[in-house]
Parts: sequence; structure tokens; C-alpha cells
Amino acid sequence: MNVDPITVELLRNRIASTMEEMDYHFFRSGYSTIVRESRDFSCVVVDAQGRILVAPWLFLHGAVYYYCIQRIFEIYGKDDLAEGDVFVTNHPYEGMMPHASDMGFIAPIFHDGKLVAFAGTIAHKADVGGTVPGSTYGSATELYHEGLMIPPIRIHRAGEPVEDVMRLIAANTRAPYVVMGDISGQIGVTRIARSQIHDMCDRFGADIVTEAMGAMIGSSAKEFEAALKDVPDGTGEAEGFLDHDGVDITKKVRLHVRITTKDGRVHFDFSGSDSQTQGPVNLRLATVEACVFFCLLGMIDPNLRYSDGMRDLVSFKFAERSVLSAEPPRPCSSYMKCCQKVMDITLMALDAILPGRATANSGGSGGSIIVAWKGNTRRKHGNQYEIFGSAYGAGDGVDGASGTTVNLINLYAAPVEIIEAEFPCRIHSFEMGADSGGPGEFRGGLSFQRTYELLEPAEIVYRADRAIEAPRGLRGGMPGGRSRFIVNPGTADSEDMPSSARLHLEAGSTFSVQPPGGGGYGDPRKRDPAALADDIAEGFVSEAAAERDYGKGAVRH
Repeated sequence: MNVDPITVELLRNRIASTMEEMDYHFFRSGYSTIVRESRDFSCVVVDAQGRILVAPWLFLHGAVYYYCIQRIFEIYGKDDLAEGDVFVTNHPYEGMMPHASDMGFIAPIFHDGKLVAFAGTIAHKADVGGTVPGSTYGSATELYHEGLMIPPIRIHRAGEPVEDVMRLIAANTRAPYVVMGDISGQIGVTRIARSQIHDMCDRFGADIVTEAMGAMIGSSAKEFEAALKDVPDGTGEAEGFLDHDGVDITKKVRLHVRITTKDGRVHFDFSGSDSQTQGPVNLRLATVEACVFFCLLGMIDPNLRYSDGMRDLVSFKFAERSVLSAEPPRPCSSYMKCCQKVMDITLMALDAILPGRATANSGGSGGSIIVAWKGNTRRKHGNQYEIFGSAYGAGDGVDGASGTTVNLINLYAAPVEIIEAEFPCRIHSFEMGADSGGPGEFRGGLSFQRTYELLEPAEIVYRADRAIEAPRGLRGGMPGGRSRFIVNPGTADSEDMPSSARLHLEAGSTFSVQPPGGGGYGDPRKRDPAALADDIAEGFVSEAAAERDYGKGAVRH
């Protein structure tokens, strides 16, 4: 049976709209600020083999679902799956989740007894136990410091909840109300996908739907293959460094890639990267794949439609037990800073093959804060958990975007009004950081500054990167600003903290967070004088920095 291309496109768009519907209902029903404000989650429909059909809006998770579903097949086999089953996992190795705070739910979908698809959703949880409130401990030395580990297991069987599993999860979180509420939302949106897939199968027939899914994957692979044939044969090489692994703060972590393009194929050799680390910056294959495909699509053709059919055209090489191919029980809660550095070096290496298309280093992961409140001035349902963006690096002909999450994460900053309404803190300022964008003919994006006052005592857990290794410029551009976390800024007690910190502060204390800025692109002395004048007028670049970085006489009075 051959499905006509019009039907394939109709079903592709129906599946994409189903995923959007799942996204909308989940964030609107979110209990935690990390879901309903930051939107750190994804929802997908995949085929009966677990292959992605349409990229989720949180691209990071795109490569994860396939490996998670393969593990479910290995454990249970296809014959032990039933309509109404839902599987849960947060295990970074058993379930290939990015880190333990990301909890995935997978639901098989049947039609007339035939497995036709899976619904899936992954979302960051406010707390899954472990050493610190919020679970994501920047100085963890083993997986078990990062919380409860759940291999792929059933949480619903044939439509009925497995109460033992629900109680086990609730007993291992500091915020059961919030966590179990978000879990209910995730399970709920798998039912939306099931209903929509059933409707498609009733209307078109299950065989047509499953064949159309195969055609979606096949067509995106063919589009990608054709695009790769236009990429010149060549090699590119780059290295970059993390500040440290969060444990040994005296030692940088080296990442290295050598990319070879030949005959319409791409090979990534990461074997020059450092060994797996004691601290939690380790990655596994799925997260590396997501970083690589994000860069390839952006550099080659952003209009290409991502699916798991592209995987066969890209190959990888890793050193055994490296920071990019870690093995348990190595921790990985700070994985995102490593992902962002993988994308930095991938773009730099691809710049040698496809010159002029890469951007300078972004500010990467802007880090996160977890505030565990110790007072009782108001009722709270969990920790204050905020994930920060940074800024994009500049590119050929364009300044970097400012004050945003970058690359494959697409998250939102929690609004000031929500934070102040729900938690005992006051936000004194939220503004662009002057001089944080890397100087260049095209300026790197600016990061923001956000300053908090605590109205109750609290424990603060802070994680970030690029406080030592600034985001690099490209083609003569200068580095972006480094990240900073300052306790009691502007006072005699002001103290700069390291990029992995855990501390107790009393009520009345203040702290400020400033993520890194983006790197500049091209020689700063070639920047358009009118653009520089606008930067100065807007407060993006100070007069002193303009004279220093853009050349004497750059400031016009």
C-alpha cells in the first residue's frame, strides 16, 4: 500500500497539532513554576518503533524518546504492552533521561489490538529527592546524590494507576503536592494523544496512519540526505572548556570534536574529549545527538524537518567512558552546561566547512537557582526553582539576541510578578547587563541582571558555567561577559560566589544573578558607528568600554 503525499502531509500536520495541544494543556495545568512558567517540558507522538515524527518544541528531548522506548521494549517486549499502560522513568542511563530531575512518561497507543504509536512527555520535576532541595546538585559525585532513580516501569496498567509506584515517588520528594500534580498533568496529556490517534485511525484506517508515519520519517531522511550532498567534503576541528566539573574547581573540562563531511555523510569524532568527570557534567549519546542535530539543521537548512530518519546519515566516535559517553554511577545533573559547550565547539568546527554560517559562542546555560525557604511567613508548596537564559553570540551580519535561552532549550524566564506572589522574596531589578555582549563588528547579545532580596531565611543552590571560560568570539570578535553570582551586591559584605554554590542566607540578604553574554563576531573596529552610538545611547555599551574595545575615538560627543 502506498499512501499519497497529500494524506501524509495531512497526518503530519494533525500529529504536529496534537503535540501542540498536549503542550498547551500540560503547561496550563502545571503545578510547578518550572512547568507553567519556564515550560521545561516536551510532548510528542512517535511511531510504533519509537521514532520521532515531528520535532518537539523543546528540541533537546527529540533524541531521547527513541532510546527510552527501545529500553521499554528490551524490558517488557511488545507483547507485554497494553492499551492504557503508562511507563515512567527518570533514570539517565536506564531510561536515557537528560538528568534525574527530568521525568518521562511513555504510553503505547493501540487500535483494534495493533500497536500504532506512542505518546510521550518529559518534564523537569521540582524535586526528586537527593542531597539538596531541588535535587540538581552542582557538586554531586554520584548519581544517587541527584535523587530517586526510577528505571522504566509501569505507573498505569491498562488504564489504572499503580498506586505503589505513585506512593513511592511521593515519598521521595520534598514537594509531593507539586510533583504529583505535574505527574497527573503528564499522564493526562498522553490521553489527548491517544484520543487523537484513535480518531485518525478511525477516519483513515490504522494501516494508512502507520504507513504515513513511515513516509514522514523516510521523506525527512531523504531531504536531509539531499541537503548533505550539497555540503562540501572537508574537516573542521575545535575545542572548548567547561570552567570545572563542580567538584574539582581547579581543573577545566576539555571537549573536542573533529567533524568530517564526505559523500553526503557526517562523522563526529569526540574521542579527544576528557574522561567522564567526578562532578555532574556528564552526557550520554541521546543528549549529544540532540546537540549535533540542532547544529547541523541550523547550519545546513533550518527548514529541514527533523525526524529519527536522519540518524543513519550521521556517525559518532567517543572515547570509552568519556565526559560525553559516561557510565553509571557518574552524576549528570549539570548536563546542560556541557550540552551548550558541545554546541559551541560543533558550530566552530562546522565554520571551517560552511564558512560564514556559524555564530560566536552563546552565553550557554544561564544556570539556575533553587531557593529552599526556611521561614513560615506564607504558605509554600515547594521550592523556588528558576532556570535562566543568557544571550546568543553574534553572526555574520547580525548582533546576538539578548536576554534569552539559547539553542535547543527554548525556556522562559519566570515572571517577576509570579515569583513575588508565590515566594517570600522581592526582586529589586531585572535589566540588561551593560557591556556583557562581546564586542565585534556585530555585537554579542547581552545577558540580564536580576537582583533578589530574601524576606525569609533560605538555603540557596546555584549552578552555572562560564564564570572562568568566557564565551568566545568568532572571526576576530571578542568574548562575551562572564557569569556572576554575587551575595549582598553593592555592600561592604559583597561576595562573588563560585559557579557551583550552596549557601544559607538570612532574611534581608540580597543576591544578584548575571548569566554570560554572547561572543562578538568580526573585528570590533569595523562596527558601524551608528550602531555603536545606538548601543551607547541604549546603555548596552558604556562609553569606557566603547573606547577600550571599539577603538579610540569610537565615542562621538
